[in-house]
Formats: sequence, structure tokens, C-alpha cells
Amino acid sequence: MQLLNMLLLHWMTKMAVTKIGQIRTTLKAALEYVVDPKKTNGGIQAVAVNTLGVLYVVEQGDTVQSMADLKGRTILSTGKGTTPEYVLRYLLTANGLDPDKDVDIQYYSEATEVTAQMASTQDAIAVLPQPYVTAAGLKDDTLRVALDLTAEWDKVADTQLITGVTVVRKAYAEEHPDVVAAFLADYAQSVNAANTDLDGTAALCEEQGVVAKAAIAKKALPNCNIVCLTGEELKADVSAYLQVLYDADPAAVGGTLPGEDFYWTAQ
Repeated sequence: MQLLNMLLLHWMTKMAVTKIGQIRTTLKAALEYVVDPKKTNGGIQAVAVNTLGVLYVVEQGDTVQSMADLKGRTILSTGKGTTPEYVLRYLLTANGLDPDKDVDIQYYSEATEVTAQMASTQDAIAVLPQPYVTAAGLKDDTLRVALDLTAEWDKVADTQLITGVTVVRKAYAEEHPDVVAAFLADYAQSVNAANTDLDGTAALCEEQGVVAKAAIAKKALPNCNIVCLTGEELKADVSAYLQVLYDADPAAVGGTLPGEDFYWTAQ
């Protein structure tokens, strides 16, 4: 269980890959990447949603109370071509703003670069994920969470806001469904532990280098939306979310929506 906890917690950093027997799963895979047939050749399946919305608009000050207040502003963000970009553009458009004309979105490769720019840029506004929101706030008490983008999403969309999924090689899942099912059972227990044992989970975060200090993790975890949604719930939530992205910009999901075989369900 401790191993699974540690693996799960790595979703906060970059893509984490682990082997359990011969099963190869990827935690915190960017959903837009894994559904793109040009990048995966249809060789993987989603087995679980592991992260819902974790994006927030933060600022130094008190000027942003709504999406409309972003008009004319420069927004620092990560995630060009992935969830942060598509979510931000969708929300701006849904609130009557043109993402290409009404705001200036500047993308950085890492959240740490955004936080560094925030520290040196007057009146900066940024889109950041947890736990970076919490970490930045502990270093700079002038930072304020202006908007919870999950809440903003809920105002304009009838779907879950999904950040990450767990995937498996399709060929292996077909040959060893029992192993996949066993992994998901343990995975669900690990998610429950991560959400209920904040002290233990926070300590693991520091121990494994996910965040610098356990205190940061403990404060951030309740806002990280770590979940384990599988089976029909996985299929319903992901397909609805992808439909929203596709309707806004087909390129966001590689030009086509995935078929039924993209979703792994226990036989």
C-alpha cells in the first residue's frame, strides 16, 4: 500500500511510470495526449480518472473577481497544448472573451518558472495547478487565489473538469485483465488513504521529493482533487469532457474522439 501511495503522489510532478508485474501504467497522463491517435497509435486504454480540476488563477492584489476581469491582462501559465491551455481558452470564450485578442497568455514549460515570474512581475496574474498554488502562497503572502477554475468550469459546462488519467497498454490489458483489476482495487485504496491520512501522505510527499516540505503537501492535498473513477463512471465523465474540448477545438483531442475501446472496463 505504501508503494502505491508513493506512486499515486507522483502525479503532482511529471508523468510517473511504474511496472507492476508486466503491467505498465502511467499516472497523471495528460488526457489530451493519450487520446491523440497520432501519438499513441491506439495502443493504450484509460483505466481510471486520477485527477479532477487543480487549476487556479492567482494574483498579487485584489483586481480579479471574475473571468471578465481578466480582459486586457497578461496571464502567465504552463501547459501549452494540454489541459491548462484548453481549459483557460474554453473558459475565456464561454465568458465572452477572445483568448487571442482580449488577453495576452504567456506560456512557460514549468510551473516553477511561472512562480518565479510572479515573484518578479508587478501585478502579475497566473494560472497555476496545485500544489504550486500552495507553495507559492507560503513563500509570498501577497498572492491571492482569485478564481478556482473548477468552479468556473462548473458554471458553464455540464461535465467534470478532468486533469489526468491512468492508462495501460491495451495489449497487456487484454491478456491480463485480472492484473489490471487487482491494480485498480489497490489503487482505489491508495487514493482513499491519500485523501484521508493527510499527515502520512504529506510525509510521503516530502520523503519522495514531490514537494519540498510536508507542510506544503498537507495544505495542498484537500484542493488536489485526487480520485479513482473507473468503469462506466470513467467512460461517462471522460467522454463528456472530451466532447466539450472537441466542440471547442477538434485539435485539442487530436482531431477525432476516441472510440468505445479507449475505455477499459472489467469483463
